[in-house]
Amino acid sequence: MTLAAGGPRFVILSGLSGAGKTQALDAFEDAGYFCIDNLPPQLVPTLVDLLRHEGSKVEHVAVVCDARGGEYFGQLGAMLLELKEREVEYSLVFLEASEETLVRRFKETRRRHPLAPEGSVLDGIRAERSLLAGLRERADLIIDTGELSSQQLRSRLNEQLIGERRRSTIVFAFVSFGYKYGIPIDADLLFDVRFLPNPYWDLDLRSLTGLDPAVRDFVLASEGFDDYTERLLPLLDYLFPRYAAEGKAHLTVGIGCTGGRHRSVSIAEYLAGHYKQQGYTAIVRHRDIARG
Repeated sequence: MTLAAGGPRFVILSGLSGAGKTQALDAFEDAGYFCIDNLPPQLVPTLVDLLRHEGSKVEHVAVVCDARGGEYFGQLGAMLLELKEREVEYSLVFLEASEETLVRRFKETRRRHPLAPEGSVLDGIRAERSLLAGLRERADLIIDTGELSSQQLRSRLNEQLIGERRRSTIVFAFVSFGYKYGIPIDADLLFDVRFLPNPYWDLDLRSLTGLDPAVRDFVLASEGFDDYTERLLPLLDYLFPRYAAEGKAHLTVGIGCTGGRHRSVSIAEYLAGHYKQQGYTAIVRHRDIARG
């Protein structure tokens, strides 16, 4: 793995056909990487030049270079050497599996092996394993996917490569709502705040919403709020990194009160602000704030 002198960080995915490179690339795409499948190795330096141009917003790139490139694939070693000489930061990930696993996967998908279009799948697997032996030795990370589900493969990649980048790419949506209008159907987590004092019964606050400072101050200073957040925040602190590590791209947290105008609105805003400060991408939606 080389150190960058500037420009985006590259992940180069390779390995045996049927070992899960498509699923791996999906994990990087969900993490916000710029992704290209089946890129001929000789085009990678050109891509580096393109993404190093002033104004490029791309910071992380994942490309798949494998035996589907045919005669061009043999240039992969030279491409890696060129990246190192140009001080491009990259990680080489190699995916593999046993012959039995790969044969079964090819039978399930009914696809031909790229190195044995007219022959047996097993012959293609063995030829490809021999072709990639040298590349495997140069890999920064080798993953045997034989016993991994697609979700487990995502988790491995998130844990070992994508890491903290998930914090900035997973989106947490805090949705305020009123129970009298029903629970949001897209909510992953639900929290009920109807136990807190209701600003509705204060005639000076009734016509306002949780976005107004007077209502927000009322809710955040109300009896029970501090005890509630002292319990709720550690729970969310525990859950959020684990949802991110599992590769989840979007998580919706519903915060409900009676009508969805006062308490739930203020607390959804409070939580979103808190987690923005923690480095997460947090958005707020107030589903029922405009209702009577």
